[in-house]
Amino acid sequence: MSAARPGRECWLDLRGAGPWRREVSEEALHLRFDAIVADDPADLAGLPPSITRVLVVTGELPDDPGTADVLLVDPARRAMVDRPDLRLGTRVDVVDAASLELACDRVRRDELTVLRFHDPTHIPLEIVLAAADGASGRIITEVGGVEEASVHLTVLERGPDGVLLRPGGPGDATKLTEVVRHRSPDLDLVTLTVTGVRHCGSGERACVDTCSYLSPDEGILVGSRSRGLLLCVSETHPLPYMPMRPFRVNAGAVMSYTLADHERTRYLCELQAGSTVLAVRADGRSRPVTVGRVKIETRPLLAIDAVAPSGELLNLIVQDDWHVRVLGPGGVVHNTTELTAGDEVLGFLPGRERHVGYPIDELCHEL
Repeated sequence: MSAARPGRECWLDLRGAGPWRREVSEEALHLRFDAIVADDPADLAGLPPSITRVLVVTGELPDDPGTADVLLVDPARRAMVDRPDLRLGTRVDVVDAASLELACDRVRRDELTVLRFHDPTHIPLEIVLAAADGASGRIITEVGGVEEASVHLTVLERGPDGVLLRPGGPGDATKLTEVVRHRSPDLDLVTLTVTGVRHCGSGERACVDTCSYLSPDEGILVGSRSRGLLLCVSETHPLPYMPMRPFRVNAGAVMSYTLADHERTRYLCELQAGSTVLAVRADGRSRPVTVGRVKIETRPLLAIDAVAPSGELLNLIVQDDWHVRVLGPGGVVHNTTELTAGDEVLGFLPGRERHVGYPIDELCHEL
């Protein structure tokens, strides 16, 4: 899953919500959803003004829209609605080329457009988002589930401004907020001092090949101990005998820890195609990236020892080769075979022990 940009909205669709309409409404209110959508004014009655109440009009405009804040209407009927006290939105079902052209027109003109795509392809959404580039209106897409929402949010990198979920039952609203509002936090990296570098025989090391292009000051955090990790840089810097591979981090020995997300660690040997790993930049910014492959091969190994300002001792075992690199303060690139005692490198101190990757407070000595 990709991180959502700030301002993404969570909408709940009560149409067809069944016997648990009240439960999902209360869940959405508790989670501070942005809007609740219904086609019956009675379903919006009693909702507080802290949430936008959206009434879908499919036939004649009701004489009394109740407590609705927004009327969602068909484009052909929009000009007939004379309710200056209410905001108007447009709803378009995209089913063919004509309705796709209509959607592209409305997102360029209207304050709010709600779209439903019927075919199992994301190309129409891509086209609509491209057409809306630079427009000031907001686009909400209807989704049938949380997994579909996570895909919509990454289409054309930007995704829509929000998603409208028709829940399958209580709990779905909570799952949606985890997808829509998730943001990978910045990490507080620390400056470590190298205390020694030594050759340590041979063993299996892992190259982590991601499905993303990594930046010159970006890599993944790796370490022999869960309480301290060093920032290994991506292969985005020139190599004398082979082309650069900007999707790769030559990470470390297979037993090493890395961060799968901002909280949970994984062993490098546990990563596989489809896993996620946390990419981290020298300034602490992070993002989850998808692993495309992990290459494990036997190579000569090099052990790097370092110490944190707190006195925490760290260790990293990497392939013993010049082109394996770690980052220092300011994004300075260090070839690991040229490190000497006193050099400064970047690291991260999770601060807690680990059990199957989860942080836990217990006695644990890692030597």
